[in-house]
Amino acid sequence: MQWTLVIPLKPLARAKSRLADTATDGLRPGLALAFAQDTVAAALACLAVKDVAVVTDDTLAGRELSALGARIVPDTPQSGLNAALRHGAAVVRASRPESAVAALNADLPALRPLELSRVLDAAAEFQRAFLPDAAAIGTTLLAASPGNELAPAFGPDSRARHTASGAAELRLAGVESVRQDVDTGADLRTALALGVGPRTAAVAARLLIPDQ
Repeated sequence: MQWTLVIPLKPLARAKSRLADTATDGLRPGLALAFAQDTVAAALACLAVKDVAVVTDDTLAGRELSALGARIVPDTPQSGLNAALRHGAAVVRASRPESAVAALNADLPALRPLELSRVLDAAAEFQRAFLPDAAAIGTTLLAASPGNELAPAFGPDSRARHTASGAAELRLAGVESVRQDVDTGADLRTALALGVGPRTAAVAARLLIPDQ
C-alpha cells in the first residue's frame, strides 16, 4: 500500500513559539521552514509514500516545499490544525477516493524514510492507526486506510484523544525519528542527536542551544 501524506504547516511567522529560549524571533521562521523541508524531503524518499500534500497559506513555505515535490493545498478553512487536515484529506480524496491517507507532523527534522515506511506498513493493518510522539502524550502520525475517514483529533493529549476515537496505537520500536517532533529546545537537542536533515542542521548551527 502506498500512502498520501497530508502535512499541515501554519504561517512561518507564527510557528514554533515554544522555541523562544533557543531561537530568536528572526530565526524561528527559518527553523520552522527547515523542519518542514527536511520532513517533506524524507517523506518523499520513503517507498511507502506516493505523494505529499502540504496544507499551508505561507507563500515562502509553499514555494520551497513545492520545489521539493510536494503538492500545496491552501488552508481554506483557516480554522486550526484539525480543520486543515480534514480539508487536505478531502482534497486528496476528491481526485483519488480510495487513497490511503496519513497526517504527518511538519516538525520531524530527523525523519528517516525507512522508519517511516515501517510505521506506514504497520498502519496498513488497521482502518485507522496512530503513532504517539516521543513524549507519549501527543501524536506524530495518524493514518486512515482506503475507505476510512482520517478523523484527526490533534491538540493537547492527542494520544488519548485518538485512542478514544477508535484508532489503533502503533507500538513499534526503532522508529524514533518518526516520533521525535520538535517543540522545545530539549526536543531539538534530541533531534540533533538522532541526526537531522541538512536544512535543519544548517539553521541549527546558528543557534545557541541551551543545556539541559
